[in-house]
Amino acid sequence: MKKHHIILICSFIFLLLFYREDPGLNWSIFGLVLTGFICYLFQDKFTERTHLVLVLTSVLSCLAFGWYGDAASFFAMAMSILFLQFKTQDNKLKIVQIFPLVFLNGITSLGRIWIFKQWLPEKQIHNNFAKKLVAFVLIPAIFFGLFFAVYSFGSDHFSSLFTDYTLDIDVPQLLLLSIAGFYISFSFWNYWVPEVCYEKNELLDNEFKNIAEVKNQNTFSFLDLDFERKSGVITLVLLNLMLLVFIATYNYEQFFEVSIAQASKLSTATHERVNSVILSILMAVGVIMFYFKGGFNFDKKATLLKTLSKIWIFLNGILIISTIIKNSEYVSFFGLTYKRLGVYAFLILAIIGLVYTFLKIAKQKTNAYLVNQMVWYFYGTVLLCSYVNWGNLITNYNISVNKGVEPRFLSGLNFNEEARRDYFLKNNLNGGETESIREELVANYQNATFLSKALYYEFLNKKK
Repeated sequence: MKKHHIILICSFIFLLLFYREDPGLNWSIFGLVLTGFICYLFQDKFTERTHLVLVLTSVLSCLAFGWYGDAASFFAMAMSILFLQFKTQDNKLKIVQIFPLVFLNGITSLGRIWIFKQWLPEKQIHNNFAKKLVAFVLIPAIFFGLFFAVYSFGSDHFSSLFTDYTLDIDVPQLLLLSIAGFYISFSFWNYWVPEVCYEKNELLDNEFKNIAEVKNQNTFSFLDLDFERKSGVITLVLLNLMLLVFIATYNYEQFFEVSIAQASKLSTATHERVNSVILSILMAVGVIMFYFKGGFNFDKKATLLKTLSKIWIFLNGILIISTIIKNSEYVSFFGLTYKRLGVYAFLILAIIGLVYTFLKIAKQKTNAYLVNQMVWYFYGTVLLCSYVNWGNLITNYNISVNKGVEPRFLSGLNFNEEARRDYFLKNNLNGGETESIREELVANYQNATFLSKALYYEFLNKKK
């Protein structure tokens, strides 16, 4: 099957799935179709375990979106299928390049569609295709139109056979969906990778090349390596001292200054401190990447600099653990929310990032090594967010500890209908307008056509 065939087939399938339908199960089916075509067309390129894992995550993500139909599962589905396509067709390119390429192709496809020689066989355009178009469509249509006009003037009944009815077709929607389906299919199957991506791909390698040259590279032209090394030592000594003071004051404020009696201040204090920790961790990793982007990885005189960097990483780890403890205390007072779960997710990713930063120094890896590893962990986090019913988890936990059970809050959570309804019924509660909006959304999904559904709502009892 040639490229233009698969583009047209996927465009037609997209049209069939979405015509007069709302986004729902149709996206899930379309994702499964794309995954199936990748497996069928490029099965000979499935040479690594990563390919099979991505096939599995793509299928599971499509099923997750078919069940929940929310933004998280859609994002996971899109990333899974794009990762699978990218790793299958351009396995040598680093996965991090997919993000700029998706953006780039989203724009360039608008112009590349009209460069027919890039995706249509020239022979078929100039010869067979043109001949078939003229012989089988154009000429018969001209003669049919001419004789239809003549016969219509001679017989009203003959004319009414073709004119006394209207087709129930939404032409604007049909046209827009055809364009959208073709654009998506074209961008997906005929994506463009600039030559610069291949030329610069080695910059994203995990290992250093030309170590002898790297050893002599300095960051600033006006400073030699000795001065730069000493500058790094002084900087990290100061940063470690300042971080020690910050950890001491941070933990004092967290665990001693804000008492249980001051619970009203706990929320504001926790949010402010979590934000400062997030910024601190990002800056900490940035400092390490700045000093160990090249020669200092192999500099035998940089032992002190490496030791100070590892201490810096360890102290940031202590800061993260303190924040996890404080976030847990916050949860114990007020219950779970999406934001508090998000804090846990970021802090866990931060710990993983610090571990790989440590390994980068210890194993003399490039900065790209850290980025390449974290892309996969970020992807894994997105998958986890899409597979787990966090709204139901939050609801059940908060009800069990009797924290964070305000009716409007529970009504604002997703996919917790059974637990929320039972709790409201037992306690004679109502989430007000938020509850009404939520139940209206449930009713809309339950009354939608099959392709527009999210299957989660099909297994809920209709509220009386």
